Amino acid sequence: MKVFKFGGASVKDAGGVKNVLQVLETEGTAEKLVVISAMGKMTNALEVVVNDYLQKGDFNDALQPVKEFHREIMLGLFENREHPAFVAVRQLFEALENFLRHNRSTNYDFVYDQVVIYGELLSTTIVSSYLSSCGIKNDLLDARNCIRTDNTYRDAQVQWEETQAQITSLVRRENLSITQGFIGADPNNFSTTLGREGSDYTAGIFAYCLNAESVTIWKDVPGVLNADPRVFENAQLLEHISYEEAIELAFYGASVIHPKTLQPLQRKEIPLYVKSFLNPLNAGTAVKKGQPILPKIPCFIVKKNQVLISLSSLDFSFILEKNISEIFSLFHKYQIKVDLIQNSAISFSVCIDNKFNNLEKLLSHLKATFRVNYNTGVSLYTIRHFDEKAVAGLEKDKKVLLKQITRETVQLVAIP
Repeated sequence: MKVFKFGGASVKDAGGVKNVLQVLETEGTAEKLVVISAMGKMTNALEVVVNDYLQKGDFNDALQPVKEFHREIMLGLFENREHPAFVAVRQLFEALENFLRHNRSTNYDFVYDQVVIYGELLSTTIVSSYLSSCGIKNDLLDARNCIRTDNTYRDAQVQWEETQAQITSLVRRENLSITQGFIGADPNNFSTTLGREGSDYTAGIFAYCLNAESVTIWKDVPGVLNADPRVFENAQLLEHISYEEAIELAFYGASVIHPKTLQPLQRKEIPLYVKSFLNPLNAGTAVKKGQPILPKIPCFIVKKNQVLISLSSLDFSFILEKNISEIFSLFHKYQIKVDLIQNSAISFSVCIDNKFNNLEKLLSHLKATFRVNYNTGVSLYTIRHFDEKAVAGLEKDKKVLLKQITRETVQLVAIP
């Protein structure tokens, strides 16, 4: 059995959905499980719904564009406006509105997970219905019945034994199955999400539990490149890389593969392919056992909208292990992801990702113990397998606030 994953860019409009059909017809539909993300930028649009709901007490204005977006796609796919797909989509919107009208929780993370999951539920309902209308039989699976997690909303942790049992019992291996990326359910059957861009991870979870032959992630790029072509010029395709290198690139922020995706695949040595849905016959990138550990060219990664925090003791005493332990306990408490660390005798600097918007709470807590300086809106640049030319080119025209060099990696925190 093979697992495919199509991201939001691949189903952003009716033409994209039709292209998914063409890819499946080229690759074959038997013994396939297809993971699909929300269409286009719908997760972003649903985040606006959450924010309006919690801040203004109203969601209708933000929800209306979401409805219109999906209706436009459906009108491009189904000639008959009485097609059952329209009923199914309407029922999903009714369920979402019912939650928003009756919910009493003001916990942002909880509300977020109950709302944004509808992006995936809508996309898979539409794609499954379209495939059926074209004569492609498929099973539409609700990933929440398959992937069981704890209740860490927005960053749920997979409960592997229960998930394995659910997937094994619900997936009919001989068929084509369609399911959602990014989502699961907790022990009380509330919806959870696996972290932003977590659909790749979903594909890895299903592949691991099904002992899949391979996973293919279909993207709008030729494969894994040595740099994001939207940021860096002359990006080159990495045709073959090892699991280890792919994990390193994902950890540092390469956006092509979700960081957690490789771990379950590596454990069972399941190959991962990253290919273009625009050119499905091209080889793309292969990530598997036995590939070269180190690419022959530098790899560039950038993470924008980061925060650089520099701490020093109020009395100029040393920052020792006890202090660092206290600092990291605060990072854990406020769900802060640390991307870079640098310390000296009396100072400690970190570059962090504030994806849960807890920065102000963290800073308030830190200021009680430390002298705190910080910069928001900085970028973290990473070069794997650097050379002098690569570093010089990256530093050009930037104000570098922090620089760290190890054997294989250079990292810069800079203001562009």
